[in-house]
Amino acid sequence: MTDKQAGGPPMQAWRRAIHRYPELGFDELRTAELVADLLESFGLQVHRKVGQTGVVGVLKRGTGDKAIGLRADMDALPIQEGNDFEYRSVHDGVFHGCGHDGHTAMLLGAAQELAQTPDLDGTVYFIFQPSEEDGRGALAMIEDGLLQRFPMQAVYGLHNMPGIPAGHFSVRKGAIMTSEDIFEIVIHGRGGHASMPERAVDPVVVGAEVVLALQTIVSRNIGPMDWAVVSVTEFITDGARNIIPSTVTIKGDCRALSEATQATIARRMKEIVAGICASHGATGTVLYQNDFIATINSDQETDYAVAAAHAVAGHSGVTEDCPTCGASEDFAQMLKRIPGCYMLLGNGSEGTCATALHNPHYKLNEDILALGCAYWQTLVTQQLTVIR
Repeated sequence: MTDKQAGGPPMQAWRRAIHRYPELGFDELRTAELVADLLESFGLQVHRKVGQTGVVGVLKRGTGDKAIGLRADMDALPIQEGNDFEYRSVHDGVFHGCGHDGHTAMLLGAAQELAQTPDLDGTVYFIFQPSEEDGRGALAMIEDGLLQRFPMQAVYGLHNMPGIPAGHFSVRKGAIMTSEDIFEIVIHGRGGHASMPERAVDPVVVGAEVVLALQTIVSRNIGPMDWAVVSVTEFITDGARNIIPSTVTIKGDCRALSEATQATIARRMKEIVAGICASHGATGTVLYQNDFIATINSDQETDYAVAAAHAVAGHSGVTEDCPTCGASEDFAQMLKRIPGCYMLLGNGSEGTCATALHNPHYKLNEDILALGCAYWQTLVTQQLTVIR
């Protein structure tokens, strides 16, 4: 269904314009300008440069003191697009491979429609966030006074998800997405000639033991009811064909559903590295960095979100207790401070629209734009409409 056929906001055109000129985190200057100008044209009060390049549109109606926030992300990924659409990215190595262009278009469409909706009583904050992909944008907006300048009782987010049937909503109370931590382990041994390993302290052997031992963190230190993943993704040495290296660097990624589990992983990793290095006469350091916290939906706000999804997709079009997603989302920083709900909207379970997020050939299913917009509208009208 095209925008013209739908008779609604030109979301497809907005989305394609954003897709053609993608911008990385905190560089969303063109995108933010487009968003702010459109919000002003809808008659909203607009605040620019919130958290560097973020934009907040304010719609206030009536005298009610209830206020809710709706959030979309604007940034792209450092990926070379593999699609050949007419509106494909013109920027080499930058691509909207996660659908943030679509999220922005959906929320713009909802803002336009709600600005023309009578009988609202309360305030809606339309939050367009920068730099989600590297986990810095939500905190930047919060540190710039987002929650004080725009006092909302709840905040809601929405993300498309390939692998789920197009237009199908999925959500759960509690943890819907995991935390993400990254680590870098540096092991210093004593290099030497590959033919004389007895004269060296081989950090490759030490590192290999560390990699295997890291697998015991989840299997032997995390309870069966607590979810966690520890993955080694890089093993780097300064050696060569006939050179035992002096240094090995091991990098990786960890996921969890609670801060307690994150702390356990970090503690055990440091203990494992220290113990194995000591046993071989090597030394090791661990840099463990918390990048994303788990995304935790509050119960009441999830009920509100489910009611809105039911209204636009029917009961069969909503999964209310979906599995926890192993990806991470910095919207979690907002949910840590105020109640809210993060909803997933199916992008397609077969064909090109089922291609994974962050893939060079990812394709946003434009058929879901109208449904996402309708979800946002319904979520607001169900909570803020005056009953006469």
